[in-house]
Amino acid sequence: MTLEVGPLTREEVPEAIAIILQGTLVPGAERPDEPERYWAGAEATRARGGEVLVARDASGVLGVVQLMILPHFHHAGGWTAELESFFVRADARSRGVGAALLAAAEQRAREAGCYQVQLTSRTVRTDAHRFYAREGYAQEHLGFKKPLGTIADAPGYAELAPDPDPGGGDEQQ
Repeated sequence: MTLEVGPLTREEVPEAIAIILQGTLVPGAERPDEPERYWAGAEATRARGGEVLVARDASGVLGVVQLMILPHFHHAGGWTAELESFFVRADARSRGVGAALLAAAEQRAREAGCYQVQLTSRTVRTDAHRFYAREGYAQEHLGFKKPLGTIADAPGYAELAPDPDPGGGDEQQ
């Protein structure tokens, strides 16, 4: 298997969504019929200095991770990297795909001047926790989340929608 890790392309979005659907604990939160929303999210991540990385081989996309770069107000405003949306295709697990994605994300974080990489993982994902520990990650915090509404209610969600009329107007005669 020749593995390559690099930025997600627009053409790879459906494969990345399929991988997310294989691994998500909340499948109802995904919108597989709206790939342009995912692409818009990738572009927004890039605009903020991050990246959505994929691992690929001749069979296609094997895994995905979102790298976000942000400043901490504490730690003298130092830059940190946050990993989200980390999924590996079921048939590609335990083959080095996750480790390759982590290594690429960590390298990009170093290049961006980050002093740390952090991530969260659902408590039921014990296999993932063992993987992160093997890769040098330490469990140091306890995370909390509070829903503020549905994703569709979130500010900016409508702006991620694809333009229903990319031609710019009604051409009816």
